[in-house]
Amino acid sequence: MTDAIEIQRLHKRYGHRVAVHELDLRVRPGTVFGLIGPNGAGKTTTLRTLVDVIRPSSGSVRVLGEDPQRGGAALRRRLGYVPGELRLDGRATGHRMLSFYAQVSGARDTDATLRTARELADRLGVDLGRPVRTLSKGNKQKVGLIQAFMHRPELLILDEPTSGLDPLVQREFLQMVREARDAGQTVLLSSHVLSEIQQTADEVAVLANGRVVADGDVASLRLGSVRRVRASIRTTDADAVRATFSAVPGVVDLEVAEADGIVHVSGSVEGAIDPFVKALARVEVHDLTVEEPDLEESVLRLYGDTSTASVDTSDRPDAATPASPRTRRERREERR
Repeated sequence: MTDAIEIQRLHKRYGHRVAVHELDLRVRPGTVFGLIGPNGAGKTTTLRTLVDVIRPSSGSVRVLGEDPQRGGAALRRRLGYVPGELRLDGRATGHRMLSFYAQVSGARDTDATLRTARELADRLGVDLGRPVRTLSKGNKQKVGLIQAFMHRPELLILDEPTSGLDPLVQREFLQMVREARDAGQTVLLSSHVLSEIQQTADEVAVLANGRVVADGDVASLRLGSVRRVRASIRTTDADAVRATFSAVPGVVDLEVAEADGIVHVSGSVEGAIDPFVKALARVEVHDLTVEEPDLEESVLRLYGDTSTASVDTSDRPDAATPASPRTRRERREERR
């Protein structure tokens, strides 16, 4: 089956500044793919190449089996796109604007498309009878979402789509994404709101400094993160407990205190939890709490201390990137 999106060695330079550095990315049909990264990581540049708003400096991009530079209007009609900086203005009402978009999208049944638009407007809570220029930023964003979804495109490319939306509307949007996937549509969702990705995405790629530093499903990214652990052990020998758990691989920030015949242990476990569990098996555990890592913590660790850095401005092939517990190359070698 042809990938919905196939990016190979995508490189984009603006003068001396490198926005995207030899990026490889594949998105399978009928899935939700999350693209995560801080501001300046290269997310928007990547998405704009998919809809031919900008042209790559080098590399290749294929969308629904076609080159965006040659697909023309026929390809664009198969897409739904929300740009990262949506600008809607003018005297036209939301109804008239969406009617125009329905015609541009080449919908086979314009009436059905507009009915879908009205249903989405009700779900998102936006008045389409008002001139677009009078709408708030959040309501303009809703109109942008409606125009992307209403003709039920094969592929949705959404760049920071919940910008300006309140939490209840964000939740409704995430349900729309799930429904699109269930209907067989493909969704590429760029966001730095990690809870959105965690709740909807089948696969995730983490961008930093224009490069993919890790990818995989949400569960695999979470496994590389830190678990917070707290245990109460029936003993008064705090020194022995400290020695036991200090020797466990991956245990950091260990704190041990004794009170009323119970030794309380707290700390973090990086990576595999099994060595810590085996150490617990050697003592009498009174209570135990293990806080499962979420995607946000995992991704922030991948960014490291340079998570807020701007796009890499050098052209050196060995420019530093955040470390990944399990890189793309490692997984490729495993499959071999």
